[in-house]
Amino acid sequence: MIPVMEFRRFSEQQPAFRVLKPWWDVFTDYLSVIMLMIGVFGCTLQVMQDKIICLPRRVPSENTSDTELLHSDLDISTVPREMTGLKTDLDRQQYDYINQMCYEKALHWYAKYFPYLVLIHTVVFMVCSNFWFKFPGSSSKIEHFISMLGKCFDSPWTTRALSEVSGENPEEKEKTKKSSIPRSNITMSPGEGSLEKTQSLRSIPEKIVVDKPSASVLDKKEGEQAKALFEKVKKFRLHVEEGDILYLMYVRQTVVKVFKFLLIIAYNSSLVNKVQNKVRCEVEIQDMTGYKQFQCKHTTAHLFSKLSYCYLCLVAVYGLTSLYTSYWLFYRSLKEYSFEYVRQETGISDIPDVKNDFAFMLHMIDQYDPLYSKRFAVFLSEVSENKLKQLNLNHEWTAEKLRQRLQTNANNRLELQLFMFPGLPDTVFELTELQSLKLEIINNVTIPASVSQLEDLQELSLHQCSLKLHTTAISFFKENLKVLRVKFDDNREFPNWMYGLRNLEELYLTGPLSPDASKNIVLESLREMKCLKILSLKSNLTKIPQSIVDASSHLQRLYLHNDGTKLVMLNNLKKMANLTELELVRCDLERIPHAIFSLTCLQEIDLKENNLRSIEEIISFQHLRKLTCLKLWYNSIMYIPEHIKKLGSLERLNFSHNKIEILPSHLFLCNKLRYLDISNNDIRFIPPEVGVLQSLQYFSVTCNKIENLPDELFFCRKLKTLKLGKNSLSILSPKISYLSLLTHLELKGNHFEVLPQDLGFCRALKRSGLIVEETLFETLPSDVRDQMKAE
Repeated sequence: MIPVMEFRRFSEQQPAFRVLKPWWDVFTDYLSVIMLMIGVFGCTLQVMQDKIICLPRRVPSENTSDTELLHSDLDISTVPREMTGLKTDLDRQQYDYINQMCYEKALHWYAKYFPYLVLIHTVVFMVCSNFWFKFPGSSSKIEHFISMLGKCFDSPWTTRALSEVSGENPEEKEKTKKSSIPRSNITMSPGEGSLEKTQSLRSIPEKIVVDKPSASVLDKKEGEQAKALFEKVKKFRLHVEEGDILYLMYVRQTVVKVFKFLLIIAYNSSLVNKVQNKVRCEVEIQDMTGYKQFQCKHTTAHLFSKLSYCYLCLVAVYGLTSLYTSYWLFYRSLKEYSFEYVRQETGISDIPDVKNDFAFMLHMIDQYDPLYSKRFAVFLSEVSENKLKQLNLNHEWTAEKLRQRLQTNANNRLELQLFMFPGLPDTVFELTELQSLKLEIINNVTIPASVSQLEDLQELSLHQCSLKLHTTAISFFKENLKVLRVKFDDNREFPNWMYGLRNLEELYLTGPLSPDASKNIVLESLREMKCLKILSLKSNLTKIPQSIVDASSHLQRLYLHNDGTKLVMLNNLKKMANLTELELVRCDLERIPHAIFSLTCLQEIDLKENNLRSIEEIISFQHLRKLTCLKLWYNSIMYIPEHIKKLGSLERLNFSHNKIEILPSHLFLCNKLRYLDISNNDIRFIPPEVGVLQSLQYFSVTCNKIENLPDELFFCRKLKTLKLGKNSLSILSPKISYLSLLTHLELKGNHFEVLPQDLGFCRALKRSGLIVEETLFETLPSDVRDQMKAE
């Protein structure tokens, strides 16, 4: 016999693929096996038994009438005599030849090839049923999907995530299982109940669950596996949702089966009666056998007739099932899949609906077991993924590890800086001594209610972070937060909860705002911040918003840093009478705004990186009696007006990175100067009047064209920092020894050949504070070098 297993390769598939076979595919597979057995059985009979048996048929002569033949037959039948066969004088080989000739000539082709037709049609059915599992364009997607589905189903995170997201405590749930309360009294959705049972059976042994409560976090291996699954599912979804090849392949193979069914029913029903038991045969072999007509018996006709009717019934059932499949395919929206029922049962509200091939495979999975799609849906949820990341993050960053990262910031606050973390560890809120929290490039940060434990927290910095706050956290920040720094790329990302921080004292905003100040909702909230003292805006404003002016009654420091956008209409600056510090940086200013001269409380002015060329208006600064610091650096100033001498209260003056060529002697009549920076200009000469600055502690003339230093410079005995680098100096006066307080001396980039040994009298100057070429340093006496190297 022909073994049925030989045909297994036509329908062979991986066992895991069974989850993509709905009930109708399984049913038709069994029908195919039965039809295959019919075909194999018929073929076996064809091979092992005689196909047909024929005997010669006597033909009456032409002279004999039918009446005579009839009487002759009656006489034979009425006269009792011994029965003997008719002799034909044919041997065995002649009979075999006759049988073969009649089989070929007289037997209908359907009766001859019926089992082979059954076999071929069944193989076609089997190939059609499993073709989408074999086709290269679809099999790879199916294998990948089945692999992920199994891992998601067995992952310990699947069940644990449901309890975490829905706010249930896994430990309490296990205690409930141990108690004597009837299960009917426990409120639990059917989906959650099924999932919990699966997790306890497949992921955590029952003994461990009972004796030792499950941990609140996954172990490292489980966490990494679940994290990898989230990434795989995300990439797979993007890839599979782009096309619908799986859906089209399944539709096409179903259409082929329906067409095949109609074809088989059509021709089989008309030819099944051709399978006859008796066949009359007439072949021209009289010269070899002496006979022309034969009466034949088809040995398997009766069985083939029964098998054909049985086969037709099976095909009819197969066809009806295929028609139902077609109905299911065309009258249901299989290219869209909604997880609404999963969202309702599990409480995970952000599970997205899917489409195309991804949706089709999930519909197929539901026909096998809906539990698969429920457990798989966990890995489509961002809430679930974020919860997993949070658990892993808490496990990785313990409170002790975070405490080691604490540093004191510029405001003398104990600060924790977290850069590009996958999230915010909950262990942060165990650092009760924390005063400042700085978060940089962290997405989807949620500040929980536990932030209220940080009673000393006063400063919060958010650099490109999307932040959400619990209601309790908002109330806590309203009362405790003093300093807020926010850097954003889009003003729509700006935190809405900032508007209620009425106790905020310092606000630093960096990011694009609407050029139309009237549309800046962000700035409109400043009116409500009655305690705000410092405001810094690094943006693209064209004018000072009215909301800032309205807040000027309590505002003390205003920092406006533009991106090069021209700042116009500065007249409303006059209303900010309480300002003590003002910075207008990169505002494309061509003149010093006259409104500044009305701010009599100003102590510091910074006009860095503008387009200032002339500063004749500087005389008006004499009205600002409290002005101690003036920074006009990084501009295009050509000269310093002589009436700068009237700014007698100045203590810090910065003209660096301009185009100044001549220093007026009147500059040094500002005898209170402690800090003077005129580096990066075109200055060739320093007036001897520099010696008047007896309070000077910092003096920088680097990157100029100075060839000689006046001796009067060394009478500024309070100098601690002297920068002379990158000039054309060739001699350093021995009077450098007068600067006994000097701690930093920069000489690199000049034409010195030797250094005076008098540098040894600068006892505070060490090697780290002497910026000079090593070869030039070696020209100093060894005792001076040793003195400088000594700490």
